[in-house]
Formats: sequence, structure tokens, C-alpha cells
Amino acid sequence: MTGVSLLTYADRLAGDLPGLGMLLDGRISAFDGVHVLPFFTPFDGDDTGFDPIDHTVVDPRLGSWSDIRRLADAREVTADLIVNHVSSRSAEFADWLDRGAQSPHDGMFLTFDRVFPNGASEADITAFYRPRPGLPVTPYRGADGRRRLVWTTFMPSQVDIDITHPAGIGYLERLADTLAAGGVGTVRLDAVGYAVKTPGTDSFMTPQTLEFVAQAAELIRARGMRVLVEVHAHHSQQQQIAPLVDLVYDFAFPPLLLHAFATGRVDRIASWLGIRPSNAVTVLDTHDGIGVIDAGPSGDRPGLLSHDDMAAVFRAAHDATDGHSSIASVIPAWMTLPHQINATFFSVLGRDTRRMLLARALQAFLPGEPQFYYVGLLGGADDTELFERTGQGRDVNRHSYTRDEVLRALDTDVTRGQLSLARLRRHPVFDGSFSWDAPDEASLALRWRSAGHEAVLRARVDEPDFEITLDGMPVDLLA
Repeated sequence: MTGVSLLTYADRLAGDLPGLGMLLDGRISAFDGVHVLPFFTPFDGDDTGFDPIDHTVVDPRLGSWSDIRRLADAREVTADLIVNHVSSRSAEFADWLDRGAQSPHDGMFLTFDRVFPNGASEADITAFYRPRPGLPVTPYRGADGRRRLVWTTFMPSQVDIDITHPAGIGYLERLADTLAAGGVGTVRLDAVGYAVKTPGTDSFMTPQTLEFVAQAAELIRARGMRVLVEVHAHHSQQQQIAPLVDLVYDFAFPPLLLHAFATGRVDRIASWLGIRPSNAVTVLDTHDGIGVIDAGPSGDRPGLLSHDDMAAVFRAAHDATDGHSSIASVIPAWMTLPHQINATFFSVLGRDTRRMLLARALQAFLPGEPQFYYVGLLGGADDTELFERTGQGRDVNRHSYTRDEVLRALDTDVTRGQLSLARLRRHPVFDGSFSWDAPDEASLALRWRSAGHEAVLRARVDEPDFEITLDGMPVDLLA
């Protein structure tokens, strides 16, 4: 896909799926694809849809599978396949607790003794990496009174799937069949980096995980869909995943860009441009905040940014948000820094329209498939009120827009400029060859050439400023 896709919740941008379709057919028709964040039942659970009770049913408050298929008639639809877990309130889990070994779902859920059949030491258990404070297991009691320790990598209400057991594999196959029938073109494997538990390791992005990624990709491609892998990890692991699937995320670029803005130097971005996977979904912001860990070191592997560089990026965000990003950003267990900045990208840039458009222009000119997040598109600032109500740090970047708020935002320069970039990215020149150079320590020049056309972005990060030309003529994003 040459053009830009939109990443959004249906309810938080347009109320429901029909409303989202009207926006995409109307005022924001610049997008060639849409990733609709979990619309399954329920879309508003403990983890905003990433804890589905029924992963095969569209929440009727949002619409139906017919609405998803209508979206797919005019653009590519991406949807999540949450491979690591399901809600503890799911029918499958309830049936297993009720009937135990007699349940058809026996074996679908990962228990402590499946990972450690011979028991485990304190060191064995604490070696596991998880993105939340605390331990990765939760006790549950069956109807027969038996107590079980179930793996819950994320939240106690999100019970992990045993993806090595036939019952777990069958569950994932049913989900893939449902998505294909619903018109989904690309499947994002959510939380796949945590799905395989391997004693003796931290169980995050191990060789066994890569084997599972390849297996899951085969399962999805067999149903005619593309595969996108979502994992926040060391940049070398993105390079390992890229050949196995259709798309990976470039999560390293956003923190590298923030570092460039803070220092006035592009050397770290330049280092990444020479080695980044070309089959990347390029992002600035997502529903999960701004990942910083992706550009940092891991164990004995150096990062694109050092630990001190990462700390400086967090400090710059702290200053730009009057300290709120530090309040909202969670430090995972056994870590010294958060793995992401919980703030909107616009807020981290000090709500500076020119900086935001420069950031989007650089994103749009990178090889791969650009994706704009709905809050960033609308120039959203941190929703501190929502965070105070829920206590969930990522909610600062998940504002629920009213219709009037959307209409007002569509008339702002920051949104108009981004929509112009999305329309520009449809030009056939972006199907051509890409090149770049760094004329000086503060500048980048990104070029696309194809069939007599040339598009050039010249950007400075110290001022900051930029210029776009198409076939030698300046492009005015606000015209």
C-alpha cells in the first residue's frame, strides 16, 4: 500500500463503525487504509478491547461485521488478533473453570505447571519479562475447588493462551477464519512477543518466539491476509522478524526523532536509516504511547540510543508536558526507566504545529507504510481528566472526541497539514526508489524518484523547519 493508513478506535473518533465509515468517505478520505483498534465484545473492557470476552463478535454497540466489510470495500482494513490472552470473563475460560478436564477448552489456558512441570525457583519466576509491575501469574479456583495458577502476562483479567496446545491453536484458527470472513486485509499479531514461555530465559522475543511468529504468519497467509507483527523490542529483533512476515513496526524512529529535536543532531536517525527494515509500518504515535525502549540497549546489545540518551528523551517529554508524562508513564518490573512515554505526540512537541508537521513529513517520506494515529491527526493534547478518572497512563492519549471536537480539529492547520501529507503520499513517485543523505549534523534530505517524478523533503531539526518539493515545485501543505 503506497498511501497512509489511519489508526483509530471506532468509538473514540466517530462513535461507531458506520460513523467511522462516513468520516473516511468524507472529511478524512485521504487515507487508503484503516486499522480499527479492537471492536470485539466488549470494546471497552479493562484494557480497552485488548481483553475480549468474545473475539469473534463485533460489539453491537459499534456495529457488525457488515460494517467492517463496508469499510473494506474502499480501503484496506487492519484488525488485531490478540494471540497472547483473552478475558477471564470469556465463555471458554468460564467453561474451563466450571468443568475442568471435561471442558472442550481444557488446555487452552496456560497454567503454571505447563511451563514449570517440575516446579520453579524464585529466580526462575522473576526472570520473566512483563510490561507491568508484579508477577505474571494469577490464582483462580475451579468449580471443583481446585486452585490453579494461570499465566496473566498483562492484567489479572487477561488470561494467557497456551499457543502450543491443540486447544489454543484451534482457538487462534477460529479467530483467523472470522477475520478473513469479515473482510480484514491485514492481521496484526498483538502481544506476540510474550506468547511463548521458555524457562531459563526472560521469555520475550526468544528463538522460540520467532518460530511461533513464522507459524502464525503461515496460518494467516493461508487465509489470504497479510501479517503485521506488533512488538516493542531491541531494533535487532525487528530486523529478525521482518523477513518472516509482511510488515513490522518502525517503533525506533519516534524516539530517535525526539532525540534529534532535543539535541539538534540527526546522527542517530541517520544510523537507523541505513539498517531499518523497508517493510515497516512507520509511526510517530500509537494507542500505546511513544515507545522509547525500541531505540535503546538490551542486555549487552547497544542501542541506537544509550540509556542516558533515553533518560534525556523522557526528561524532554517531562518538561514539555509540565511533568505529566512522568506521572502517567509506568516503569515495568525490574526496569529503571519506563518503556514508553504516555503522552500525545503533539504534547511532547510542545503543541508546536510546525514541529508536528515536520515530524509527520519525515514519517511520510520513510520507506514502508505510514500510519497516523487519530489523536495525533487531530492535534490532540494530553487528556489528563481521563487519566485521573481511570488511573491508566495510556489513557492520556486515548481521548474520546465528540462530533463538534472532530469538526473543529479538521479546520486547524495541524490537521489540514497532516491530511495534505496523506494525500501527497498517494503520488506514484512513492512507488519508486528512495535515497537520503545528511548534508550536515542538523539536516536530512529524503528523496523519491519514479518515472520522471521526484519528491524531496529537506528538513532541519535544530530550527526546526522543512521544505517539500514535487517535480521541483514547492508543496504547500496548508494551501
